Amino acid sequence: MKTSIVWFKTDLRLHDNETLIRAIEHSDEIIPVYCFDEAHFKTTKFGFKKTGNFRTQFLLESLADLDKNLRALGSGLIILRGKPEYELLKIVQKYKAQKVFSKKEVAFEEKQTQELVEKELWKAHCQLETYSTSTLYHAQDLPFALKDIPDIFTSFRKRVEKEATVREIFNTPLVIKSPVIEELCLPRIEQLGLEPITKDCRAAINFNGGETEGYKRLNQYFFETHAIASYKETRNGMIGENYSTKFSTWLSLGCLSPREIYYELKKYEAHFSPNESTYWLEFELLWRDYFRFMMKKYSNKFFQQAGIKAKTDNLHKHNTDLLLTWINGETSVDFIDANMIELKLTGFMSNRGRQNVASYLCHDLKLDWRYGAAYFEQQLIDYDVCSNWGNWAYLAGVGNDPRGSRIFNIEKQANDYDSKKILRRLWLNNTREV
Repeated sequence: MKTSIVWFKTDLRLHDNETLIRAIEHSDEIIPVYCFDEAHFKTTKFGFKKTGNFRTQFLLESLADLDKNLRALGSGLIILRGKPEYELLKIVQKYKAQKVFSKKEVAFEEKQTQELVEKELWKAHCQLETYSTSTLYHAQDLPFALKDIPDIFTSFRKRVEKEATVREIFNTPLVIKSPVIEELCLPRIEQLGLEPITKDCRAAINFNGGETEGYKRLNQYFFETHAIASYKETRNGMIGENYSTKFSTWLSLGCLSPREIYYELKKYEAHFSPNESTYWLEFELLWRDYFRFMMKKYSNKFFQQAGIKAKTDNLHKHNTDLLLTWINGETSVDFIDANMIELKLTGFMSNRGRQNVASYLCHDLKLDWRYGAAYFEQQLIDYDVCSNWGNWAYLAGVGNDPRGSRIFNIEKQANDYDSKKILRRLWLNNTREV
């Protein structure tokens, strides 16, 4: 009997999951597992938790939903905790598995973990087989080799849109054959060294983890509210549920795949006609792809202060006191402070807010941009390693921005995007005059 392990990571879904489908095709039975990697709950060299409580809560909800959906098909989810290379080896030995199927990684630390797992499995004569499940366009379908991908997004986008196509999605399996899997046993958030979250009534949206909730949001944004029809006009909003898609949170853990969003978007366009707004969502999914491909191209350079451009001139130093004023919303710049307090209390911030607070840290406070990226890594509920570090490097002038530096005029931005000071009044709690 061929037994395989399916190692779920940031692909917590049954639909459009090639890893799961290939495992089922090549196995008599499969054992789905998720490993709480102890490294993900440690403090980084920048002084922040690698995974904060908002993202962890969303993760726990997503795993509960995945287990429920697996059990409906005859399977279930086994939870592991520790170092993946050792915990996966134990489960392989227990079930005498011949293969482990998992998502292919591209970021530096994630690739290191993948290589450690592969090395340990090899000792047990077990093979690790990986599949790309995170992008809209498959890397093999790009009109250039990864090493030749243009460093300017516009050049990349034009060729991809003209010469590449989006692959069809994989349907949810009808049945999954597994041995009897015990009831799901998730750790409590406190057992992971984190405080339980407190929901703030001012939050733009209440995020609930899992594929089921991701589909609800997709259907609501497209077909119930038709908010997608005006997305290009509203996407720079800062308050409320429907000024933007909010898909990034479910994408970050793979509760939704970008291809699912793409094909639902095509259904919407077929019924209600395409417009600039529907295209703009496609455009942003392509940006997400781009950062992932750039991470594969440049590896660890995205985590170095000099970035992919190796710019060693004018590198800023760390200043803990200044950093804390930024984190705690105490800079005295009300637009920055309101956004930072929203992030601190909810784990979320608008895209327009993110660009402004990043620019302020890099160019006004003149701090090492990596501390900002590391704080976002801890705090953002929708943290994605490629998008987060790619965007921060971009704003800091050491990434893919062809202009070299992107400095925001914060006062003008506040007047343009919060002209009535609604955001500032909402988050500054009337504790100061705005």
